[in-house]
This record gives sequence, C-alpha cells and structure tokens, in this order.
Amino acid sequence: MSLPPVLYHYFSHPLPYTQTWNLQERIHQLQLLLRRTSEHPDVLLLLQHRPTYTSGRRQTEPDIHDERIRLQNLGADFVPATRGGQLTYHGPGQIVGYPLIDLSRYTPVMGARDYVCRIQKILQSHLKDAHGIAHAPSEHTGVFLDSTTKIASIGVQVRHRLTSHGFAINITREPLPWFDKIVACGLDDVNAGSIESQLQRAVSVGDEIPGLVRQFGDAFERDMAKMDLEKAGEIGEAILNLEKEAEEIGSWPREPKENK
Repeated sequence: MSLPPVLYHYFSHPLPYTQTWNLQERIHQLQLLLRRTSEHPDVLLLLQHRPTYTSGRRQTEPDIHDERIRLQNLGADFVPATRGGQLTYHGPGQIVGYPLIDLSRYTPVMGARDYVCRIQKILQSHLKDAHGIAHAPSEHTGVFLDSTTKIASIGVQVRHRLTSHGFAINITREPLPWFDKIVACGLDDVNAGSIESQLQRAVSVGDEIPGLVRQFGDAFERDMAKMDLEKAGEIGEAILNLEKEAEEIGSWPREPKENK
C-alpha cells in the first residue's frame, strides 16, 4: 500500500516558540487519536521563530538559571524544550522544520537513528543542490561547513513512533549575532554559519522552502502536498489561528541588546 502524501505548511510570519510547541502537541494528540483508523495525516511545518533561546530536556532550571536571565536580557525569549540536545538559538533568518510523521507507517518501522540520518541528508543535499555548498564531515549531529562552523542543527523527539521537533538551518546572517552569545549545542570551539555568509550575497528565506520540501519528499520517499488549511479540519484551524497571532504580535528585535 502506498503511503499518503506529507502535508506541509510554511508560516509567513516568525512564530513565538511556546505557541508553536503547543501546536505540535495538538497535532501529536490528533495523530494518536486518528491513528486507530489510519486517518492521521503526516505533517511538515516550516517556519521561522521569533528570537528564542531553548535548552534541552536534560538541562534543569538550577543548571541554567543564571544563563536564562542573561539571555532574556538580550531581548530574546527563553524556553526549556523537550527535544534532545543542549542550549541553542532559533530566530528570523533561520528555517525551522518540524516533521510530525508516523514512523510506523514504514515497513519495517523506521528507527530513530534512520530518521535522524534522513533529516541530516535532507539538509546536506539542499545545501549542495541549491547553492553548491559542500558539508564537512563531523562526528557531531548537524551540518558543518568546516570543523568550526555549524550551519544546521537537529534535535528530535519520538513518542509512540510519532515525531516532533526537528531541524534548523541558518539562511541569512541575522541569527549569527544571537548565536555568538552562547555556546550552542555544547560545542565550545564551534561558531554558527549561514548560507548568506558562505555565499557572501543576500539570500531569501522564502526561496529556500521549495527545495527543502522536495528534498524531504525524496528522503522519506513520499509525495508532498501543500496543506489546504480550509480543508484540514482542526489542524488547519490551529495553524490559521497561530498565523493570525504571529501577525498581530508584529516586529521583533533584529539584534541582541548590549548589556551594560
């Protein structure tokens, strides 16, 4: 039996992190409910976040309290996340992908390691095919331009064979000053890079979406279909509500505040 297409949506405004996580959780719960009759959709959310630092699920508040205060004073939000990994940054100029797919649809069931490897391949192939940018081999998860420059991160969660969280790839230079304020992903000697800084020319975030969608379909051997929000039931309604909320919030700090 052929697998149904993955439904994707790209948000037009940077999203607050917590509300986006709530959307992922709502989709996850609907997938669990509808899986009993095999009517659950597989979904790929593509978006930018408002400036936000997130910690990993193994980092506790006592461990990160002082760091949280410092980073919030820069003008960013700070949210403890349920993904794997350590401290990182999300913000405008960076595409975040949240695949919410059922790994048990595959035969044999796709394992978490295979899933992460496919996500990594998507990012590597997009850089090469769209921009001629070759990745550098690394022992660490994510995509590196060289041994000290990281352009993309991966942090996933798998529950009941349903995925959440996902990947982030830096497109413009805008995220880089925010990354400079932290040791991202626990890698002391690694700095953030971006497509724009690598090519030394302006790059549009929106122009990257078709290529990433195509690479996702190839990697997971699935057709990709743009979600019709008016026909997507409760999921479509939740996405429309979040789109409206993000538009109403408006502008965001373009660079970190300098603490005196």
